[in-house]
Amino acid sequence: MKEKQALLFDLDNTLMDRDYTFRSFSTRFVKDFLGHLPEEEALRVVEDMIVRDADGYRDKDGFFAELSEVLPWRTPVSAADIRVYYDTNYFSHGAAMKDAAEILDYCRERGYILGLVTNGKKDLQDGKIDLLGLRGYFKTIVISGEAGISKPDPAIYKLALERMGTSAEQTLFIGDHPVNDIWGAGKAGMDTVWLKRNHPWDESLDMQPWRTINELAELREII
Repeated sequence: MKEKQALLFDLDNTLMDRDYTFRSFSTRFVKDFLGHLPEEEALRVVEDMIVRDADGYRDKDGFFAELSEVLPWRTPVSAADIRVYYDTNYFSHGAAMKDAAEILDYCRERGYILGLVTNGKKDLQDGKIDLLGLRGYFKTIVISGEAGISKPDPAIYKLALERMGTSAEQTLFIGDHPVNDIWGAGKAGMDTVWLKRNHPWDESLDMQPWRTINELAELREII
């Protein structure tokens, strides 16, 4: 691997612990809307929401419409009302991934230029970033909802590189999703580090990550 000058990070389930965040949100949602359920049934509904969410890769409108139809409401709640509740409350449940701040401090102290690329609505992703206190670490933050391009389209990575002022060869990408992060960044010409979370590696992909890690702290050993 050529010497790197910059590091480009994913947000959800890389720097933000989305597993914790969505579980916390779902638990609050069930308490607020389904408080009539016995505790065991409420826990079952939380687990069901987590499965239906598919780690955030469901179309949100479809997901909310499904919840409106299948959850055991006492008073029915529309998909539009669920959307409003989600947009208003979700980001407040955000929690940083273990060692995220320490690793970003370490990378900055080592002199790396840092950037962030994330899919999602601008206001929602901005809310997460600010809640976690991450904004000051990055020279650029590219959000798909603002850029009009989504991962894994290599163009969104190239936009981030342009704003960072570095080439693909000078930049290392770190993310959790085999396709949206590792394949997309690889197609844009970057070496990649795969943070293993919920998604198994897709053996049909025509590239491999440069390194695989289980915890962010392991970046200290390879950069």
